[in-house]
Amino acid sequence: MEETDDRLSNRLAWITGLRLGFLTLLLVATAFFYLRGQLALYPTSQGIVFFTIGGAFAQAAAYATWLRSRKNLRRLAELQIVADQITWTAIVYVSGGPTSGATSFYGLTCLVGAILIGLRGATLASVSGIAIFTMLCAALGFGWISPPRDQSAANYVVTLEGIVYPLAVNALGIVVVALLAGYLAERLRRTGGQLAIAQERALAAERLAILGRIAAGLAHEIRNPLGSISGSIEMLRDAPGLTEEDRRLCDIVHREAARLNHLVSDMMDLARPKKPEPEDVDVGALAREVVELASRSERSGSGDVTVVYEGPEGAVLARCDAAQMRQVLWNLVRNGVQATGAGTKVVVSIAVASERIELAVTDEGPGISPETKEKIFDAFFTTRSHGAGIGLAVVRRIVEDHASLGVTIDVRAAPTGATFVLGLARADAPGRRNLPARSPQDPAVTVGANGRSRTAES
Repeated sequence: MEETDDRLSNRLAWITGLRLGFLTLLLVATAFFYLRGQLALYPTSQGIVFFTIGGAFAQAAAYATWLRSRKNLRRLAELQIVADQITWTAIVYVSGGPTSGATSFYGLTCLVGAILIGLRGATLASVSGIAIFTMLCAALGFGWISPPRDQSAANYVVTLEGIVYPLAVNALGIVVVALLAGYLAERLRRTGGQLAIAQERALAAERLAILGRIAAGLAHEIRNPLGSISGSIEMLRDAPGLTEEDRRLCDIVHREAARLNHLVSDMMDLARPKKPEPEDVDVGALAREVVELASRSERSGSGDVTVVYEGPEGAVLARCDAAQMRQVLWNLVRNGVQATGAGTKVVVSIAVASERIELAVTDEGPGISPETKEKIFDAFFTTRSHGAGIGLAVVRRIVEDHASLGVTIDVRAAPTGATFVLGLARADAPGRRNLPARSPQDPAVTVGANGRSRTAES
């Protein structure tokens, strides 16, 4: 993807400014050290140097204008790299040709290319530099051009036999510099990406720590009044003399109190993660238990949404923390019930392979857009007006804690509805004990479509 962000723009601005400073120093050094201040004795060389550096200054002005447009910045970087190699070739021509010390400037452009656009920039600089320098050497060797008339012929090698060695040595040097610069640029890019991920995780941990302190206080301050409200409403609902409208209002209060209680529980689960205690768990029985519980709660209990189980009735053993996997499945089912419309159903299914178990929760809601997929597991992100965006964040946190046990979560979207697939390693698989453990840094949460998945954090 073409890079047009502020980072490339800033790098181009800095490189353009440094180029102007370097060209100014080069002009002074060429005039007063190489030509020893005797400009009248070197009119041809003087003219070439001044014309070349003047053209470079004009190019810098054009670069600045292009840079302000903030369009096609990668193309601008590539153009600068090639133009610099042409500039150095003119300097090489007036300072000794194939044996000139100015050939080191080709390597300098390789470094600049690596800074601007990484390995691709270093490669472009090396290829263009070697090609242009080879053309200069060939032109001198075949007599297509002559050394500057005001330069001593002894300073130039103009035979093909004499040109081969400096050409080969300089080409090798350019390639080595380009490879090293490109390698370091790629390492720096990857390290920078890892640092950004680490910073995001640190910020997330800080937010969770703050949430933990808030949740600890809220749990006591909210749950006690909620318990009193729920108990009072239960007693009031059974009192004689209430109209149907009164009982309907009581049901609303009771339901909202239960929702607040779920919210407090989710906040506590997200803010205070517990280390998994793995054991062999019958996830089939666990799924049937969650389905039965969900069928009696909120919208499911009133017949608005049906929650069904489809899968084997026998034991299906997986290695995980039973309580935490029950929490994951409950959050996924509750998310499906909240997302789907009246008169539809949420299906909890299990598919068993040789060494893996896929536990899927499928709803018939409006589906998940590509933009939503990127953020669906983020804390406090929700597409519903009454949601807090905590349930799926708890799912991701628990799945990541189970990464060493091979637990994954995949989101598969369709035009309507969505399927969350929880992958677990079979506890009774023949090769399970010999399977390598996943690293906690390995991606455990993926978001995919049409069977293809990818890391949700990239």
